[in-house]
Amino acid sequence: MEKPPRTVDLDEFDHRIVAALVEDARMTVTDLARRIGLSKSPTQARLRRLIATGVIRGFRAIVDPARLGLDHVAFAEVKLSDTREAALRDFNAAVRRIPEVEECHMIASSFDYLLKVRTADIRRYRIVLGEKISSLPHVESTSTFVAMETVKERGG
Repeated sequence: MEKPPRTVDLDEFDHRIVAALVEDARMTVTDLARRIGLSKSPTQARLRRLIATGVIRGFRAIVDPARLGLDHVAFAEVKLSDTREAALRDFNAAVRRIPEVEECHMIASSFDYLLKVRTADIRRYRIVLGEKISSLPHVESTSTFVAMETVKERGG
């Protein structure tokens, strides 16, 4: 089992940097420094440290899935036939290779995993479920819930 990441001690300025970059990661270091109330050099040093320690894992574009024709969201409950450590590792590695699976969470419930799956439509979801998700290692059963509307989504 993976060890949880080590917590990093952050002060008020570090938290301000993170909050500002979550809101707008494209701002210049000069603008960031002005926004958090420090000069440019210490802001750059703090930013480098936040990246080096893994607090900031990267920067990316936030796209509108609907404009890409990917506005069908389904959540799939997955129950495994084997939940020993090796089986979990096999499942985890395989599910990471399915591009339509946006999120995968191990759940403490009557099922083992909850997957967020994004596709163009229900027909494409059915193919992903039947050909990819159902054939993942140790999958015993699945159950699907289709999202009718996204009310809140991080990064959106």
